[in-house]
Amino acid sequence: MSAGVQHGELNALYGFAERQLHVVKRYWVWEVVWLFYSLVSVLSIGFLASGLDSLGIGGTTFDLHRAQLYLLVGALLWGYLSLVFMEAAYGIAWERWEGTIEYTFMAPVRRLTHLLGICLFAIAYGLARTFIVLMVAIAMFGLDFSHADIPAAVLVLAASTVPLVGLSILTAVLPLLSPQKGEQMSIALQGFLLLVSGVYYPLSVLPAPMQLAGQAS
Repeated sequence: MSAGVQHGELNALYGFAERQLHVVKRYWVWEVVWLFYSLVSVLSIGFLASGLDSLGIGGTTFDLHRAQLYLLVGALLWGYLSLVFMEAAYGIAWERWEGTIEYTFMAPVRRLTHLLGICLFAIAYGLARTFIVLMVAIAMFGLDFSHADIPAAVLVLAASTVPLVGLSILTAVLPLLSPQKGEQMSIALQGFLLLVSGVYYPLSVLPAPMQLAGQAS
């Protein structure tokens, strides 16, 4: 691939990412709603852990604070991963809804460039929204991350994001294969990923077939 073609593909990559930003701006009210939903979901998990003591689960051998932190981090991680997955998986569906799918497909760019541009925006947007939710969770539950291993957390985040991007790109073509049911399959796959992801519990508690699926994911 020549330098000129590479430069054009790179410009197209950022162009598709910027276009997704404009879509978010256009439907900013819905984005506020989804941000509120993400916030409520994480806070619900945190209060669930806080309420374990009132159920008599807490004890000398059970660290409620650690359990709360484990669940909150899992909720934050899943909130980020699910947002990245759905933003990318619905990339083609958005084209259909906006009426631009024909123009996009006729554009002289590779389809991978198109989808990677959407994923690039999804990652940046997911990190920004997760950071907002994290700040609220810290204020609500008094979380202390002063001793957190930030480099390890970044590695986990990167290791989780890369395969998810690949899977979301594959899922993005489902609406083309089945316009009526492709979008529903994206949601079903997202639910299955939550089940086997291990964000709320160790994979060891799952049945053996689900453990294999979790390790593969």
